Amino acid sequence: MTVGIIGAGITGLALAHHLDGTETEYVVLEADDQPGGVIRSGRVDGYLLEWGPQRLRRTGPVDELVTDLGLDGEVIEAGDTKLFVYADGDLRRAPFTIEEFGHTDLLSWRGKLDVLKEPQTAPADPEETAAEMFTRKFGEEAYENLIGPLFGGTYGSLPERMPVKHSLSGVLRMEEKYGDLLTPVLKRAMAGGSSAPAMSFEEGVQQLPTALYEAHRENVHLETPVTGIREDGAGYVLETDDESFEVDDVVVTTPAEVSADLLAPLTESADALRRLNYNPLAFVHLRADSDRDGFGYQVRHDEDLDTLGVSWNASMFGRTGRSDDGADEAGGVYTVFLGGMKKPELLEESDETLGDIGATEFAEVMGTGAEVLSVNKLDRGFPAYDASWDALEEFETPDGIHLATNYTARMGVPSRIREAKALAERFAE
Repeated sequence: MTVGIIGAGITGLALAHHLDGTETEYVVLEADDQPGGVIRSGRVDGYLLEWGPQRLRRTGPVDELVTDLGLDGEVIEAGDTKLFVYADGDLRRAPFTIEEFGHTDLLSWRGKLDVLKEPQTAPADPEETAAEMFTRKFGEEAYENLIGPLFGGTYGSLPERMPVKHSLSGVLRMEEKYGDLLTPVLKRAMAGGSSAPAMSFEEGVQQLPTALYEAHRENVHLETPVTGIREDGAGYVLETDDESFEVDDVVVTTPAEVSADLLAPLTESADALRRLNYNPLAFVHLRADSDRDGFGYQVRHDEDLDTLGVSWNASMFGRTGRSDDGADEAGGVYTVFLGGMKKPELLEESDETLGDIGATEFAEVMGTGAEVLSVNKLDRGFPAYDASWDALEEFETPDGIHLATNYTARMGVPSRIREAKALAERFAE
């Protein structure tokens, strides 16, 4: 059996890795000149920047790849999860342990009691929005001050526009397993607040897909965009500008609109994929001196700021600069996120304007000035998981075609690797 994998992002490369050594042959075709997809790391003025995911969690599937690829010595682990919410003009620590919950000033004592009453509430309804579900089950204060900023900030979305069935399928399964949502939250809090430590690599997150590419490069073709997929007997032919590849099954890992173009000749429902909304995001990388320790902060939605959140790469992973002679430079890296579902029109502004907004609001919150290192725009950034995801109900996957993407399953590097491994096991069977 031969599998054709379209896309050398983390999903496609992880699938290749888990197929390697089995009886299933594979070929990976990638349009770009480097592997990684949305994962991009690089240096500007000696500072290591992330233009995609800022970190990942060292879950079992991630750790397995790290060991297989010999990357243990390149791993940088962050300390305890330490996130903040900017609310009422100040940074307030989000609670991830029982002790932190007792001391947090993000919730009043009444707000904390509302959280503890969650087991008495009705189960989550797939048709309600995430905002409605969180407010109903944990109280308005917990939603406004804590859950809304943290959950919405993860996707650059507004929870009031995210149906539970699309955005919280994992929560539905969790509630079914435990009978309520507070029990698993307390179990995690009692275990220290996180199931796996945050991590990166010495040269950034892209070091992982780069290592996967190097390990399997004989089967990975960069700068080889697939121009068409056509049926050929019981299998398919993947067409490129230079050659064709005969395969039995096809795994498509590309963005929704690219997948729609590729699959249009094979299914009349391909156009449904074009209707999926993605939140536009701008990354403003700053250099600043700050003694604050933690992962960063999200901004409560009613604050008078354009900033969605800020990742403190400096304190999280020691992201200082590096001069030409290898010496550490002063200051560290901070990443400001703008746009999203809250204010998508911001991406129409110039890089200079976005840089000014990021630096000015950073100084207002952090109390320290900052220098703009880089501005990067993603017109289609994170999946919105809004009502547009209803379109997937209309999509019919042709036989022998498999979608392994952030629009048919969860986003995030660990989730992408987990899905790739599960798909490889299905092929092996």
